[in-house]
Amino acid sequence: MLAIPPAILPFMKPLNLKVLPGEFSVVRLGPGAPVPRWALSGSIFSVTGTTEELSIVCEAHLVPAGLLSETGWRALKVLGPLAFTDIGVLAALVNVLADCRISVFVVSTYDTDYILLKNSNLQRAIEALAAAGNALNS
Repeated sequence: MLAIPPAILPFMKPLNLKVLPGEFSVVRLGPGAPVPRWALSGSIFSVTGTTEELSIVCEAHLVPAGLLSETGWRALKVLGPLAFTDIGVLAALVNVLADCRISVFVVSTYDTDYILLKNSNLQRAIEALAAAGNALNS
């Protein structure tokens, strides 16, 4: 397992995670593109704009054909709310997944974090995170 700095260990606690239903996509639009209506119609979505791009995370079935997107993502929700003073939440989860060679895409909100990973890695991720002491709910 990847080493977690000893200074963080006393602050870490087991986390409660939920596997969200459905499949998600990550879409890239050009810089300055307007946020499309379809991107805002799902139960969970995230829109991030920079001077280089507009990134959208949403339910896969909402994405129109022909857009630059990466599909096949599943989501794990860290059950919160989490305090901004909680230390090492993402590190505790992502380090376990990195040790299993599982790539992730993370979305954070005011209350919690969502870890997206490819559907083909979901079962391995669940097993690894549970073995690390976290509780997973379907």
